[in-house]
Amino acid sequence: MTDTPTPEKIRCDACPVMCYIAEGRAGACDRYANHKGELVRLDPLTVLQSGAQAVPFLTTEDWDGDLIQGGRTFVTAVGAGTTYPDYKPAPFIVSQKIDGVDMVTVVTEGIFSYCGVKVKIDTDRHIGAERALVRVEGEPVGHVMTGEYGSAMLSLGGVLHLTGGSKKEGRVTCDALMRLCNREAVEVTIDDGATVVIQAGKAPVINGVAEKLMRVGCGSATIGMFAKQWLGQVDEVVVVDDHITGVLSEHQAGKLLDIPATGIRLNGRRSTPGRYFQVAHPGRGWGGTDVEDPLTILKPFDPKVAWPGLRLLMISTTGEQWGYYELDADLVPRPAEALPGLAESARLIGENCEPSVCSVVFMAGAGGSLRAGVTSNPVRLTQSVKAALTRVTCGGAQAYVWPGGGITVMADVLDMPVNSFGYVPTPALVAPIEFTLRLSDYAALGGHVDHVRPVSSVLKPDIRLVSSEEEPLAPIHFPWGR
Repeated sequence: MTDTPTPEKIRCDACPVMCYIAEGRAGACDRYANHKGELVRLDPLTVLQSGAQAVPFLTTEDWDGDLIQGGRTFVTAVGAGTTYPDYKPAPFIVSQKIDGVDMVTVVTEGIFSYCGVKVKIDTDRHIGAERALVRVEGEPVGHVMTGEYGSAMLSLGGVLHLTGGSKKEGRVTCDALMRLCNREAVEVTIDDGATVVIQAGKAPVINGVAEKLMRVGCGSATIGMFAKQWLGQVDEVVVVDDHITGVLSEHQAGKLLDIPATGIRLNGRRSTPGRYFQVAHPGRGWGGTDVEDPLTILKPFDPKVAWPGLRLLMISTTGEQWGYYELDADLVPRPAEALPGLAESARLIGENCEPSVCSVVFMAGAGGSLRAGVTSNPVRLTQSVKAALTRVTCGGAQAYVWPGGGITVMADVLDMPVNSFGYVPTPALVAPIEFTLRLSDYAALGGHVDHVRPVSSVLKPDIRLVSSEEEPLAPIHFPWGR
């Protein structure tokens, strides 16, 4: 009886970790494996199939009766593999004719240490102060950025969190980024702020409560839009907002509707007529303030101007909170029964609010090493991108290229196929990036023209086909061990 020799491990060169992988096992990234002594990529190459022009006879090509021209394909970098070590040409450099022009798409998965996500959270709720640390599992992974109109903004990831802190900080940051980019839910806590569950395309869950509406506008804007709805029903309206609280009688909209002065006085700092700053502290109450009782932002009415019976509406910027009051003999607001039209005005404000949602935008810098997989003279690729000769996409999604030096891109993860992102334990994200340009331009910038192959050679049975006009398909799972 002879002993069966133990198969030798093979070494993966897809990233700097350089794993030794046993037969039937995957590397640390779960994306490369040893299959009978051969290094194989586990995730399938993903190809987009999309409809072209709806009116076929408007194209310059002969029409064969295919209404949607679904055969037109775009080879993404999802499942393509990397260029490491970086002198290697990109895994796929494919050519096809588009509208009679020879085009080439260079496809590779980049290993991005300089990467992160920008998260836009549509909410009025105060989730944390600007520059406050954002944490996952107690580890710092980013910070709160300057708020935008109706939205809180987070910057997560980046090279300092991935590699500049402890090993745990880097691991947790990488894992959180990958899950967010792959459309999974991630819970973050903000120092001296809220706990927020973030998931691309879903409503944020703030301290256990799912948000519903994004504000229609600031308090001043809300008055400008809906002043006519209140004409004749009330004498005064205050739209409570953390940034700009609006007062109808003082606002230009009120002036144009001949609404008389009411003697109302507010806390905070008066900006321009009908617009007040800092009426309360930021919070999770009315209009993003810490106010639970809206009357607390009012000072006593001016007795020389106000009158008993004055009708007052207090309302938030989403219409979700509102209250109707009338002044008593001492000019103190008292809750009263509202006319049906006021409830309708609150409903109208809510109808004009967009749903609260989280947006996750992947952002990364495509450095010199990645560019070497495209051309032997990497700076020429940057110049070609800046000259708009080369189109940059991420998993087929249009990427915004930042001005200035380098190739710094942003892409909405919802525009990309599901499970487009992976990782390497260095730690860094692995993300798809494609460069599409004329074949003649590719040759001119020193591209690896000897490695160009027709798109037909890529279309094999094991690829994943995704329609760009439908929800991307679920990822394919392989029965590999680790």
